[in-house]
Amino acid sequence: MDEALLRSLTPSVLTALVRRGADFAAAEDAVQDALLQAIRVWPADPPRDPKGWLVTVAWRKFLDARRADDARRRREELVDEEPAPGPVPAVDDTLQLYFLCAHPSLTPSSAVALTLRAVGGLTTRQIAQAYLVPEATMAQRISRAKRTVSGIGVSPGPGAPPGRGPGEKSRARGRFDRPGDVATVLRVLYLVFNEGYSGDVDLAAEAIRLTRQLAAQIDHPEVAGLLALMLLHHARRAARTAPDGSLVPLAEQDRGRWDTASIAEGVEILQAALARDRLGEFQAQAAIAALHADAPTAEETDWVQIVEWYDELVRLTGSPVVRLNRAVAVGEADGPRAGLAALAALNDELPRHTAAAAYLHERDGDLATAARLYAEAAHKASNLAERDHLTRQAARLNARRRR
Repeated sequence: MDEALLRSLTPSVLTALVRRGADFAAAEDAVQDALLQAIRVWPADPPRDPKGWLVTVAWRKFLDARRADDARRRREELVDEEPAPGPVPAVDDTLQLYFLCAHPSLTPSSAVALTLRAVGGLTTRQIAQAYLVPEATMAQRISRAKRTVSGIGVSPGPGAPPGRGPGEKSRARGRFDRPGDVATVLRVLYLVFNEGYSGDVDLAAEAIRLTRQLAAQIDHPEVAGLLALMLLHHARRAARTAPDGSLVPLAEQDRGRWDTASIAEGVEILQAALARDRLGEFQAQAAIAALHADAPTAEETDWVQIVEWYDELVRLTGSPVVRLNRAVAVGEADGPRAGLAALAALNDELPRHTAAAAYLHERDGDLATAARLYAEAAHKASNLAERDHLTRQAARLNARRRR
């Protein structure tokens, strides 16, 4: 069974049903039923037109469900409206689903779950396993999200999602009435990527796959910037953990284990995006990642240029977390005391503020303060791997002080 084919067809089949008048929640249920039937039927009797088969079966599933709920008159009207079976035009409406799933009325967690279900074609169980939550909890989250967007239809005819600049193109034929903008879609994909991987679904790889789909449909420099950022970060994945599962800091990673093909692709995509002179935050983040990837050793990292890119990020976002990362970069470029001075201007309640202070104090030679701060940061860590890493850092410095 070609699972990849089914997943790639899911968005366009779902959009085809929505265009024919099905509300989103009912259409999504019908598509899932059609996918289950495909899994049962296709191995023995593969269709000549997989997409047409899925659209026909899903539409019939939708009609069957409506017949169970609607009055006889409405049922007969829908039956009369059923299109004749046949080839389906090769139109990719995946972009439409991105903008629906990123609707501003959804919470970020609901938008991510709905994107993975509707665009990614993942099952509720797979999404629940990836998020390490019970399947029933994830089913409720997705159901609420579907109910929220069910009243949002597709209007035919020309149009484009908001947030696009001059010269940008899309192969989508219509638009949702109240879509999220490009920035919201990218934020959802970024959240998917940052979930990492667990269970039987690698969410980082899934985010790259979905962002590739988006980049193929919409000509937008920030879409390219996000794809480049994902590729550059994902290229270091194999070196991020030791055989025992412990975290390996960037400076200590075996750069021979980095995926050079992904790095080369990410850099090429980034350079093309930057050449358009419409800088956005994902392009700036990707530029920082590219500078790390370009350094043969940690000691040869161009920290001065990285600080300059962080300055651009601060200008673009004003994010306190970006300012914290910039302080660490300043500590590398201008010395740990300069980094500590930059850090002192920030709220010490920021995530990883204590860990950053510990690192800079260690570089400044103050091992006692650094060990204390590493231990304090371990108590604040949000996941077990990070907590174990910070605890080991504190133990390492305490052992050095006792010698």
